[in-house]
Amino acid sequence: MEDIDPDSYRDIFGLLINTAGLLTSGTIIGFITILLLFIISALISGSEVAFFSLNPAQLNNIRSKASKADPLILKLLERPKRLLATILIANNFVNVAIIILSSYLLRELFIINNNPLLSFLLEVVVITVLILLFGEIMPKIYATQRTENFARFMAAPLLVLVKILYPVSHFLVKSTSIIDKRMAKKSPNISMSDLSEAINITSDKTSPGEETKILKGIVKFADIEVSEVMKSRVDVTAVGSDTPFDELVKVVISSGYSRIPVYQETFDRIVGILYVKDLLPYLDGKKDFQWLDLVHQAFFVPENKKISDLLKEFQERKIHLAVVVDEYGGTSGIVTLEDIIEEIIGEITDEYDMPGDDINYRKTNDNTYVFEGKTSLNDFCKIIGAEYRIFEEVKGEFDTLAGLILELTGEIPDKNTVITYMNFDFKILAADSRRISTIQVTIKE
Repeated sequence: MEDIDPDSYRDIFGLLINTAGLLTSGTIIGFITILLLFIISALISGSEVAFFSLNPAQLNNIRSKASKADPLILKLLERPKRLLATILIANNFVNVAIIILSSYLLRELFIINNNPLLSFLLEVVVITVLILLFGEIMPKIYATQRTENFARFMAAPLLVLVKILYPVSHFLVKSTSIIDKRMAKKSPNISMSDLSEAINITSDKTSPGEETKILKGIVKFADIEVSEVMKSRVDVTAVGSDTPFDELVKVVISSGYSRIPVYQETFDRIVGILYVKDLLPYLDGKKDFQWLDLVHQAFFVPENKKISDLLKEFQERKIHLAVVVDEYGGTSGIVTLEDIIEEIIGEITDEYDMPGDDINYRKTNDNTYVFEGKTSLNDFCKIIGAEYRIFEEVKGEFDTLAGLILELTGEIPDKNTVITYMNFDFKILAADSRRISTIQVTIKE
């Protein structure tokens, strides 16, 4: 048998070492690439939650800050469908790349071609679990807790992705728009009045009246604006910032309210809200006590804000009162958490409330009522059992009974004038050159 040359052994051994070295370096690069892809997948998944979880308060905070990323966030949110399409496309590309590369590396490291069960467990189950855990669930939980910071961090990268993936995302957005239009044509258009009418039809004598009332309140809840339930400025108890402490205590005791607005010079300049409970430790103190230091920051809302949105903000801020302002920044009144809840469950009274304290009216017979002119149309409709929508076309910008009369007549009518609208006769019982004080309402059959 012929001996093998030792030099041949050295050549074969050197080739094996070089081949092993190439495989090892390639495997390491593959694992590093997968790790980077996981990080990218996590960032893209988290950005989906971060951008689409920004509430109105956070958006206002972003608008007020001067960070370089904040304008980018607002620019991306101008076209939410394109942003969402870009995020989904990029995330799918990355996840598919992770699956392909992982499958290749597993086949290089393990002999699994002849073992279908092992191949399924490694390539499908293990990789899917890792993608869900590290690429979806964990980053989304983190982004939920740090919404604004995550959105700022991802604003610039997402803007680049939007431009790169524009052809694909544009095609997807256009395709979904066509589907949306077709679905909109097929979907029934059910209005709030239709839902209210459905409640009336399905209710019978055996149905509890309170339950029916609450259901109607829920139906109308999303359409009610703050101006319809607020307490007008003329009925608000407020104190000036220069009020002496002993006079302040008298106002607190006489009003019986737990929160009192504080203004500077005029009621249009609200500087904060005084919580009466904060005064308790200082009631036996000096008369010159500087109570203004106890005032909390006021929360301002516009007249046309929906009370459903305001309720969410009350819950987030953990407050019970907001100051309502008009389009010129003047104070229109205040709205409380109790005012909002009463729109669903009805009037809330306690041991200190007297019937008719909040809404001054009296019923003279089955079809005749006497109201104050400042009574809101919303309360008026609830008392007489009418649908609020019957005054939608004629009430204009007004939300009170007196405002309705002004809209119908165009002027302040004289005493004993009768204005008829639909099956209502409004008789002016008291009025002067400035306002309508008392109105008699007769409901004709």
